[in-house]
Amino acid sequence: MTHDLRGHFLEAMSRMAASVAVLTTDGPGGLTGITVSSMTSLSADGRAPSLLVCVNQQSPTATAILANRCFSANVLNQGQSEIADRFSGRGGLKGPERFAGVPTEPGETGCPRISEAAVTLDCRLVTALLWETHYLFVGEVAEVVLPEPARPALLYAARAYRRIEGLGSAD
Repeated sequence: MTHDLRGHFLEAMSRMAASVAVLTTDGPGGLTGITVSSMTSLSADGRAPSLLVCVNQQSPTATAILANRCFSANVLNQGQSEIADRFSGRGGLKGPERFAGVPTEPGETGCPRISEAAVTLDCRLVTALLWETHYLFVGEVAEVVLPEPARPALLYAARAYRRIEGLGSAD
């Protein structure tokens, strides 16, 4: 791949808004978590709904998810950018240190659910595919947490956190 193609690809991806989620996992592979923006629904119509997330293969969280066979995808709300920074590695915290001061409770799989997240999808890992530099994890959703009142999700676009702004009536 030419440098120009890679650079253009990265710029193109930066222009697309994505929700910010923290994947958490706990079990024999350890307690850890990572901030991701590469997450999407896969299907609502299988044995259980399924979610697709991508994590760099060199991340300790990828190794832990493989060992623990589960993860929670905590889609952060607009007021949780500090949690996103913490789990992205800003500040130098690693593994269980990232959870200090972040309120959590165990989900259906035992993975930590981050309190006040916009949405949490607790998943059992069913498939992991290594594609070049990243694992593509497919999780079957075991639990969905939809807090009330609903909280808008934190977005990431143009290399910065963003907020949802309405363009008109939601009716």
